[in-house]
Amino acid sequence: MVEWQYVVGALLRSLQTASVKITVVGSGYVGLVVGACLAETGNQVTCADLDARKIEGLQRNELPIYEPGLDAYVERNQAAERLAFTTDVAAAIGTADVIFIAVGTPPDEDGSADLRHVLAVATEIGKHAMREIVVVTKSTVPVGTAAKVAEAMARNARVPFHVCSNPEFLKEGAAIDDFMKPDRVVIGAESDFARSVMTELYAPFVRTGKPIIFMDIPSAEMTKYAANAMLATRISFMNEIANLCERTGANVDMVRRGIGTDERIGPAFLFPGPGYGGSCFPKDVQALVRTGTACGMRLEILEAVEAVNMRQKRRMFEKLTLTLGETLEGVRIAVWGLAFKPNTDDMREAPAITLIEALLDAGAEVVVHDPVAMGEARHRLGKRVTYAESSYAALDGADALAVVTDWNEYRHPDFERIRAGLRRPIVVDGRNLYDPAKMAALGLRYYSIGRCDPTPSAPAVIAHPLGASH
Repeated sequence: MVEWQYVVGALLRSLQTASVKITVVGSGYVGLVVGACLAETGNQVTCADLDARKIEGLQRNELPIYEPGLDAYVERNQAAERLAFTTDVAAAIGTADVIFIAVGTPPDEDGSADLRHVLAVATEIGKHAMREIVVVTKSTVPVGTAAKVAEAMARNARVPFHVCSNPEFLKEGAAIDDFMKPDRVVIGAESDFARSVMTELYAPFVRTGKPIIFMDIPSAEMTKYAANAMLATRISFMNEIANLCERTGANVDMVRRGIGTDERIGPAFLFPGPGYGGSCFPKDVQALVRTGTACGMRLEILEAVEAVNMRQKRRMFEKLTLTLGETLEGVRIAVWGLAFKPNTDDMREAPAITLIEALLDAGAEVVVHDPVAMGEARHRLGKRVTYAESSYAALDGADALAVVTDWNEYRHPDFERIRAGLRRPIVVDGRNLYDPAKMAALGLRYYSIGRCDPTPSAPAVIAHPLGASH
């Protein structure tokens, strides 16, 4: 039976109010992007979080994360009084038509998603909701979470509510464009009321004809994990092929082009590198594996994806030891790039951390540079490494350069300055940014991923290129 009364109610509300009142609980990466982008289209948005220090900073337009363009959205919509930040979660819930749950779901000890924060918010919504509401799980959560959210709300709810799953597909570094111009919007909803409200909410973002894909809630929850697991699989697959290319004399760049132009495969996520990191892929692959275990099945492909990624994160360290020698005690290594990818300061599960920890354990000295993530690095690494003011300053007196993150400023550096700054002319490039032939012509010993490396017949001797003296 069609829930016509709910549809009529939603339509009447859209005619009677200038904007939908939205509360986003959780002001981390996802919550901030969701809140700011929804405010940008005219909605009244309140972002609620219990972290008073974070909220006070946001009220001053000081963001706790780096995301290109987000600061302008926050400042503009606060000034227009469409976006507000508060620690009074109960009050923010009480005034809302739609509530997004965007709190963290960190991995538990066994790798499964920790839902304590999500369910705590659901309980608070049940206690404090004052009108018929749509509650949207925006956090990445395993199949079955929406049912648990509904159960937690129902214990205290005094008003009708509708639970939806609306997984996010935001790429760090491009999140604003991803939200404002989505490839698709996936919504798990099981009432006409919820579908009507969510259609109204997302209409401004799909005017170019991109689809809003409605489905049942478990399928929406699974879609998020399946998407990230597929992308992670492509990365690990290509890293395995790259490692095999090194042993066979093949060139992974040629192989990538050869398979990427196949329309059945496509070019995306086929670049070899030092392994994937960040807040999504490692956590989501682990969580999906644990979901399979809970359902009595092994997801063996994803187990292999995770194992390959862990090994790949050691590849740069292995290449450094191969060319510098087994003993790295006292050797100085410059590291360019700390964030797990460009255009973010996120170092969660970053390959740079694996490399730096291995170097420190081996007794090496490490000097680091990143255009954005230096503050986060100080928080994570403390005084165990040296922080360079510029990429070239990091080279001074270093025995080798390791390029870990493909920031734009590292793509076309002054190679003569690199050669002059290094004590030994060694570059280990985890992102294949440079041309091996050009590097060899410049007198640099260059090691990349999946391409023919110079034969390390012996550890490189100390050199003083271009008249440099150290």
